[in-house]
Amino acid sequence: MVTKVVNQYNIVNLFTQHTIIQGKMTVIGVTGNIGSGKSAVCQILAKLGAIIVDADELAHESYKPYSQTWQELIDTFGKDILKANEKIDRQKLGQIVFAHPDALAKLNQIVHPRAYGMTQEKIKDYRRQGAKAIVVEATLLIEAGWTDLVDKVWLVVTPEDVAIQRLTQDKGIAKAQILARLRAQMPAEEKIKYADAIIYNAGSLNQLEAKVTELWGELGIT
Repeated sequence: MVTKVVNQYNIVNLFTQHTIIQGKMTVIGVTGNIGSGKSAVCQILAKLGAIIVDADELAHESYKPYSQTWQELIDTFGKDILKANEKIDRQKLGQIVFAHPDALAKLNQIVHPRAYGMTQEKIKDYRRQGAKAIVVEATLLIEAGWTDLVDKVWLVVTPEDVAIQRLTQDKGIAKAQILARLRAQMPAEEKIKYADAIIYNAGSLNQLEAKVTELWGELGIT
């Protein structure tokens, strides 16, 4: 079933129902807002046997110097976003786009199509290799309309104050920057309606592992 979503973020087609064919590869999309704990969930899934495809990291790989994406980013945001070694300064770029919705939209228009293609190719490669389960970690899986890449959408949710505490302590990100990024993302309450499973991550790592392991078991992957 295709559900059309019209909101302030984008107009996208979301494929919210998929059939997992017995004996075929299962693709799980793990998403959630900044600080929710997506990476922790993916680490647990890797231990359980899944292959992880970090779509956010693939997007950043598309920034490599002298690539088409690199040039378009400079043309759009100026040479001030470059480091001395010609690489994109992601921190400077983030400060620009998360403070200006129009700039964020331009960034997404440049990066998302290429990141989608790179992710799609990774999935195809692993399928050819006979992988049983792939996990696509993507912050904007729902907003960008990437749910057609996956069979199941798992949404990781955490209270805002917990997310802020994690990011300030673990990554040293300033609270103002965290709030700017959270405000730029679709609220978790809106994403829930597109999720096949919701993982509430406000407790201990052991609790998180138990929940993820339970969901994994329900898929019947052997």
